[in-house]
Amino acid sequence: MAVFDQLHPSLQHHIVNTLGWRKLRPLQEATIEPVLNGEHALLLAPTAGGKTEAASFPVVSLIAAKSLAPPSVLYIAPLKALLNNLLPRLEQYTGFVGCRSALWHGDISPTARKHILTDPPDILLTTPESLESMLISKRVDSHRFFRNVQTIVIDEVHAFASDDRGWHLLAVLERISKLAGREIQRLGLSATVGNPDELLEWLCRGTKARRGVIAPTAETITDEVDVEVDWVGSLINAAMVISKLHLGEKRLVFVDSRARAEELTALLTERDVTTFVSHGSLGRAERLRTEQAFSETQNCVIVATSTLELGIDIGDLDRVIQIDAPATVASFLQRLGRTGRRPGSTRNALFLATKDDAFRQTLGLLKLWNNGFVEPVEAPEFPAHLLAQQMMALALQEPGLGITDLKQWLGDPHVFGNHVESEAERILQFMLSENVLFSDQGRIGFGDQGEAAFGRRHFMELMSAFTSEPVFTVRSGRNDIGQVPDAALAAAQTNGRRLLLAGRHWLIEDIDWNRRVILVTPITEGGKIRFLGDSQPLGYELCQSIRAVLAGDPVDVPLSARAHKKLDEQRIGFGPSAKQGGPISVVQTDRGTQLWSFAGIRANLEIAARLHRYRLEGGMIDNFMIPIDSGTTIKDVRYAISSIPFDAQKFEPDQQIIEGLKFAQALPPKLSQSVIRRRLSDIYAMKTLIRAMPG
Repeated sequence: MAVFDQLHPSLQHHIVNTLGWRKLRPLQEATIEPVLNGEHALLLAPTAGGKTEAASFPVVSLIAAKSLAPPSVLYIAPLKALLNNLLPRLEQYTGFVGCRSALWHGDISPTARKHILTDPPDILLTTPESLESMLISKRVDSHRFFRNVQTIVIDEVHAFASDDRGWHLLAVLERISKLAGREIQRLGLSATVGNPDELLEWLCRGTKARRGVIAPTAETITDEVDVEVDWVGSLINAAMVISKLHLGEKRLVFVDSRARAEELTALLTERDVTTFVSHGSLGRAERLRTEQAFSETQNCVIVATSTLELGIDIGDLDRVIQIDAPATVASFLQRLGRTGRRPGSTRNALFLATKDDAFRQTLGLLKLWNNGFVEPVEAPEFPAHLLAQQMMALALQEPGLGITDLKQWLGDPHVFGNHVESEAERILQFMLSENVLFSDQGRIGFGDQGEAAFGRRHFMELMSAFTSEPVFTVRSGRNDIGQVPDAALAAAQTNGRRLLLAGRHWLIEDIDWNRRVILVTPITEGGKIRFLGDSQPLGYELCQSIRAVLAGDPVDVPLSARAHKKLDEQRIGFGPSAKQGGPISVVQTDRGTQLWSFAGIRANLEIAARLHRYRLEGGMIDNFMIPIDSGTTIKDVRYAISSIPFDAQKFEPDQQIIEGLKFAQALPPKLSQSVIRRRLSDIYAMKTLIRAMPG
């Protein structure tokens, strides 16, 4: 029997006759049998590689063939916009067999939610935070609603796994498995990653069923790739170049921050370019306006942050333009994969560098890409603060839960690992002593301090596992334009009460401080915006690749004349630092003595802590360099670093960093410090450097 014939007959009919598909793609064929057999799987394919259908076709077949009670499938994605984009497709596929799909996230109306609870769909599309809110809500009978769940599909699973949202997701899945009374099938969808087997094992923590990576050779419309680098020197110049290039085409422009997305959108609009902006701080109406433009407008520019790396369908795209550089090769591959989807087209990306450091990063990144390198996806270490969050969430979900029952809800083996589980009693006792939780004859509930910070009145804080800055909602008339942080409001106040958001300029008319709402009216110019938290540390491999380029290694991508000139300047300026023998060099400059490691800031923080005797007070550490006292030798450096065991970390995070850890107040102080220390370190990079040093 052909694998296609294993699908439900109605689905087979509609794939051929309604969709008009003559055959399935390799990934879609390869996924059918394992999914129908109940196996866990990680599905790998490039952007637009058919991953959604690869997972949904066999899942829909199972629903129809076994008449599974709803909701039998949860489809989880990291972004509401991605879920909105996926819903019509999944509604069509479930409709082929007489079933239904529905959406549940923060933008869904109370009426729609009530209908879902009384008449559940077969597939529910949602986010981990929305699942958490359902689990702890008094309006949802979670024991009844989740008892029929059989399969969970996690779209863009690599985006979850690389931060604390992934740990939160795994914990929520464990709790739903407990409510369902069964091991739930897990299907992860991902673009290319450097460590697929490890990502699969992370996704399937605590499960016993057979699992596998499904990654057949993908069919590509084109093997041609056109990548070019230009040096433009400023965002204004980048806007000028974009306004004159590729007229009549749909261009997607990636930038490295929400603030720069807003600034570039305004600059392009001033040049009469039809421009839309997309980032995570826009309101629902603005997001829908942008999404509609994706499918309906051809001669336009769409300026976006990394949110559009993910699998949102933006139709036929002609060009990708990158302002400066993403932090990883994986991100670049996602962005490059947005192009070259039509017969006769070419995958393409134009880099426009506006800053010296970003220019170096661009060349280092492209060198790694040419060498076939893709970063591994690694979950953040030691999520002890997430264990505290889950204890509080369970206190809300299961009133009167026994202390001895806590462990049962988080898997065996424990979803966060033995190293975190061993701290469970210490964390619980601390929360009890601080009145975050209280115990009444072995039953736990919220204490006064916990209720004030994380109780039901503040459940939005509790269910959001990642740190987010306080925001104001910006409103024009009845329309929510988006959200801005306190820093943006402060900047606007000093800028004549003018604000830039959604690519448009606004005058602040009034501020409702209690409701945290800013009322605005449109103006023609003068707005500015500021966001926090957009920067990322660079990995060891990327920093080493930058070093190689500065030392003279070829990049093997076309450079404009301006970029060639800039590269020559950079090599002259950084040559002594990059070319000296050994993995670490000490360089005397007109700015003092500098230790160059090209190791990334996480490794450099620990190296600097071990070099405290030789450190220049007040000198700024970055991804490449550590300022040190004059007279320090390589021998001094090697001894100071290697005389301390690698696992005996010396770096001490300051209190401000610790307070930035979500739920830090629910952890013993030393445990919060331990979480931060383990995450702000790169022992592998430090070991590699030291072992390569002579002597």
